[in-house]
Amino acid sequence: MKVDDIMDVALRRGFIFPASEIYGGVSGFWEYGHLGTKLRQNWENAWRRHFLGLDPNYHEITTTNIMPKGVFEGSGHLENFNDPLTSCTKCNQRFRADDLVQEATGRSVEDLTPLELSEAIRAEGITCPKCKGELGEVNLFNMMFQVNIGAAGGLTGYLRPETAQGSFVSFKRMFEVLRNKLPMGLAIVGRVYRNEISPRQGFFRLREFNQAELQIFFDPDAFEEHPDFETVRDTVLRVKQFGSDDIVSLTCGELVESRGIGKFYVYHMARVQEFYLTTLRIPPELFRFRELGGKEKAFYNKVHWDVEVYMETLGGFKEVGGIHYRTDHDLGGHEKASKQRLQVNIDGKKFVPHVLELSFGVDRNFWALMDVFYEQEGERTVFHFPPALAPVTVAVFPLLNKPELIAAAEALYTRLSPHFSADYDRGGSIGRRYRRHDEVGTPYCLTVDFDTVEKGTVTLRDRDSMAQEAVALDTVAATLIARLCP
Repeated sequence: MKVDDIMDVALRRGFIFPASEIYGGVSGFWEYGHLGTKLRQNWENAWRRHFLGLDPNYHEITTTNIMPKGVFEGSGHLENFNDPLTSCTKCNQRFRADDLVQEATGRSVEDLTPLELSEAIRAEGITCPKCKGELGEVNLFNMMFQVNIGAAGGLTGYLRPETAQGSFVSFKRMFEVLRNKLPMGLAIVGRVYRNEISPRQGFFRLREFNQAELQIFFDPDAFEEHPDFETVRDTVLRVKQFGSDDIVSLTCGELVESRGIGKFYVYHMARVQEFYLTTLRIPPELFRFRELGGKEKAFYNKVHWDVEVYMETLGGFKEVGGIHYRTDHDLGGHEKASKQRLQVNIDGKKFVPHVLELSFGVDRNFWALMDVFYEQEGERTVFHFPPALAPVTVAVFPLLNKPELIAAAEALYTRLSPHFSADYDRGGSIGRRYRRHDEVGTPYCLTVDFDTVEKGTVTLRDRDSMAQEAVALDTVAATLIARLCP
């Protein structure tokens, strides 16, 4: 199976591996090896360049992972951040009830209440996946990790279940620092924690994971417009609308006109799709927006489209992000709970800003890259990562272990490594070295041979086509830059 093949490479080459592995590991916790860390960082940096570049008043901040209880009273997490839990009456194993029902019925059940899920379990005859025992009634389970703050443990805190709250509680300070201008975007890239009931799907659902989120604060009266909307009006979006099973193509202009969705929202949809299709190079047929409606979307989201990528290893389109129009729910809740005024005054107009959230699961996007770009070509295993995202950009080889070739190869590697993610490899045959770097997705390999010594050229080999060409030593860096940034 593809998932097993990818995981084999991931473990052998240092992309990811189970956390605390020598102690048997714990479900829902994974580590990144050196190549996985680099691939994830490259994705995060591409995300920063793209989304923070959409407006000069979009900025990244860094906030704490542990926040006091009051934050989550104001956000509603203590009351509402729950998953449906059922337990086996025989072996006491616990499961997410919605996962079990969805697997049994093949349909989305996100909008079902605990009572309805209990009835569905009985109607479908669903039993414990471990021992086939009877499952108990479905109850709600709060997924936050609680911590005690201070030596005496007198203050209750929680590990953040999303990065968003850091932006919301920092809004007042940052609005003043950034000279009282809207729209204002606050981005956070970092760790979050959710005490999942029974993490499944391998690396896709985790208890400790990474998010990249951009909270855009704006005047609600500006939702119907965006100054750059005309630049995306004719952009075709791939969408699956609520209540339909079909993926259709609509221009941004058509989506605004037919559905009445504000231009501010649709503009950002276009830029999200641009990130996936142009920056990440996800094939268009593997990408879509899926609209959530009814009980399926959070009550505070006025408009909600998930960003989905088709992953063969997970059997279909899976959520990797979302675009959420959260209205004034967040600042309004924190204003009430903190007793701090979060209303703004711009040119005499007083209001609580609304929020458009662009939210992405970094680890899910990491796995999407592993899934989409993996290929088994005969005896060759290759990751066709976009060159700018690949964990290793260029590998340098001496053709043979001859002193003059080794010296020339080491000199070339030393020259390139400050500017590229480079690797030097002289172990095994040249064919074996090519295969090794195909397997980790290295887009370019440079082989130093006797022509290097005699003519000043090096052999450049392309990962995808496997074509080879002679390149002058003094133009190698420029050639790589041109291919990385076409």
